[in-house]
Amino acid sequence: MNKPSILVFAYHEVGYECLDALIQNDEYVLAVITHEDNPGEEIWFRSVAQLAEEYDIPVYKPESVNSPEWIEQIRSWQPDLIFSFYYRNMIREEILNIAPRGAFNMHGSLLPKYRGRVPINWAVLHGETETGVTLHHMVKRADAGDIVDQERIAIAPDDTSRDVFEKAVRAARLVLERQLDAITSGTAPRRPQDESQATYYGGRKSEDGRIDWTMDAETIYNLVRAVTHPYPGAFTEIDGKQLFIWKASPVKGPGGAPGEVLSAKPLRVAAGNGSLEIVKLQWDGREEEDASAGTHGLEAGEVLGNKRT
Repeated sequence: MNKPSILVFAYHEVGYECLDALIQNDEYVLAVITHEDNPGEEIWFRSVAQLAEEYDIPVYKPESVNSPEWIEQIRSWQPDLIFSFYYRNMIREEILNIAPRGAFNMHGSLLPKYRGRVPINWAVLHGETETGVTLHHMVKRADAGDIVDQERIAIAPDDTSRDVFEKAVRAARLVLERQLDAITSGTAPRRPQDESQATYYGGRKSEDGRIDWTMDAETIYNLVRAVTHPYPGAFTEIDGKQLFIWKASPVKGPGGAPGEVLSAKPLRVAAGNGSLEIVKLQWDGREEEDASAGTHGLEAGEVLGNKRT
């Protein structure tokens, strides 16, 4: 029996790993649709386009795949299957319906929780102890289709979003390989999502990394590890100058006024409840540094988020 033709929408590290799984399984990938890299984004992940080109798979990077011209182009290809692996744009239902054996998406959470954008960052920010990946049937609404399979992954207390993402990449490939035969044969499992348990979160902007020192130390710590490298980072200000906090640890016990520098070495800052010991920081326009070096210039009694007195 001939292999079904597969159209792949993919980007980022999950896109690379899942496309590689299809290639190594000798699936017939007729084309890959991906994105142009954003010059304002730190590109730390492998290139889906480069992988596809290495195996002579045609690559396309349309601004909008949902234009009438692109819908007709996809229709002319007559794909049997569609996969979406961390492709960042919504794909119209009209396109999903072109593939007779269905369209499937790999999402970075245990659906129905954390539908939407950057689910791993949100899970770390909220202090979750586990998340996972979900392979699901694609429907008109984002991340709402029946579940094919899931894989749970643990979130350690000191995991950053990138740490968790690397676990999710491995889990995504495992799930895809586990279900590939069923999907290509048209017998993929279907388990409806429980809408009463659904949560949805949107994308995050750099400004969302601003630290609110009135929050408790654990909450601020979760923000720091959720948006640290390679993401834009958690930050605060003093006298109008931005200070990025790349690594910290929460400290229980008495503190001071929110944002108050309790000690310069070690660098401890009071939160609404408890305090944070700052491990790595960076003044805007300067190199990142270890707070333990004592060259950060902050003094006990100063209050982050305020003007210097």
